[in-house]
Amino acid sequence: MRLWGRLALLAAALIWGSSFIVMKSAVVGVPVFMLLGIRFTVGCALLALLFMKRLKGVGKRQILHGCIVGVLLFLAYTVQTFGLKGTTPGKNAFLTAVYCVLVPFVNWVLLRRRPTRWNWLAGVLCLGGIGLVSLDGDLRMNQGDALTLLGGLFYALHMVAVSRFGEDEDPVVLTLLQFGAAAVCCWGLSLLTETPPDVFPQGAWLELGYLAVFVTTAALLLQNVGQSVTPASPAAILLSLESVFGVAFSVLLGGETLTIRLMMGFVLIFAAVIASETEFSFLRRKARNEA
Repeated sequence: MRLWGRLALLAAALIWGSSFIVMKSAVVGVPVFMLLGIRFTVGCALLALLFMKRLKGVGKRQILHGCIVGVLLFLAYTVQTFGLKGTTPGKNAFLTAVYCVLVPFVNWVLLRRRPTRWNWLAGVLCLGGIGLVSLDGDLRMNQGDALTLLGGLFYALHMVAVSRFGEDEDPVVLTLLQFGAAAVCCWGLSLLTETPPDVFPQGAWLELGYLAVFVTTAALLLQNVGQSVTPASPAAILLSLESVFGVAFSVLLGGETLTIRLMMGFVLIFAAVIASETEFSFLRRKARNEA
């Protein structure tokens, strides 16, 4: 069972990693809010069909929590997607991953839970990685990278909200409700600000189907199943591979070029994520066993 749990988490990370290059292609011909609206609507509908029985007895409190988390999810995806339009899928993947490092500091500000020394180390490593990945020779950051980092902050706020409300709520119902709330936000802004394309680009529906069915719904279920049978530290490591897969897909399929500076930045950000999520407990445990 443990092996299957790890494979489920690895599959989720692989699917999420592939989503960056698919999104980069999809936003060329489909407006951002419409794209995200389709994605969240299909995801919400599929979860409703799969877990219909869990929706019985949903109260106002659950709906309120779902709406709060859904708005944060909407903000995170929207800002990240607009950022993707101005940067590469690989950079978007790694810069978004900073939310793992930001979560302890958001907890500190909102819930007065002090970060550990490992969180501080992760913050320093992450800042170094962001500088290498995003800053040019004039120490300026382009708009796409800046928006991606802002998206990472919204993901951190979303994670804190999910952690807070998830203590009392059914996680599947909370996920379904947040998808629904995010879909409403997306469709509302799409109607107000966007003009639908006369003809969808060739392959757009296939991309939208992949994002909605596999990236939004299937990967979430794989994550839930995997984390239920996998200890926290290895689960965090496997899920953090999303950013690595994002770069791999971008290089192999998107033509992104990896420079030494970019690779060093990616390594620092990945190390920061591992430090924040696991405190390198697996290395310390190995050292004790060898001693």
